[in-house]
Amino acid sequence: MSQIPWWGLPLLAAVFALAGAVAARLLTVRRSRWYDERKTAYVELLAIFERVTYRLRSAFDAEEEPGPAQSYIEEVGPALMQVRLLASGPVRSEALAVHVLLHKLHGEMNPTAVRGVQPQIHFRELLAQVPLVMQQLEASIREELSIDVLPPPRGALLNGHLRDRARTLLRRPGRGSAVDDLGDIGQDRNRDR
Repeated sequence: MSQIPWWGLPLLAAVFALAGAVAARLLTVRRSRWYDERKTAYVELLAIFERVTYRLRSAFDAEEEPGPAQSYIEEVGPALMQVRLLASGPVRSEALAVHVLLHKLHGEMNPTAVRGVQPQIHFRELLAQVPLVMQQLEASIREELSIDVLPPPRGALLNGHLRDRARTLLRRPGRGSAVDDLGDIGQDRNRDR
């Protein structure tokens, strides 16, 4: 005969089940925290890039200087560093591409100093590239975070019984349905109405 008491095996199974549940919960929390940290960092950086692009466009339209590069670096620096620390390779590369482009636009009006190129035209062309590079950054972020731009198929949300149950809960009761349900509680439905 075995030396294990009758309650030992169920207790051991319960301990392992509890340990498995705790481990799964910790992994889920860690994954959620990872996702939330990255999403927050990416949204913050994208918002700064949008503000800077708007200011550059406004300055160009008003024929003013774009502002000192140092103020741009101070504004974008913390958010960019956070993304550089948290992001995967493709997102980090795309974020740095946007940053380099915006940094060039904060420099002198003709950053290439190419003979025969008008500074305003070159600035406008560089400024027109910013949304394209931003789209690539956004695509990399969506891919990394597994953000799907399309809604899930309708049938994938609720299956079989759950779908039918949801329909009955969402359906408005028709006329007389309250009276029809009286039979369920022992009331006489044959009474005069």
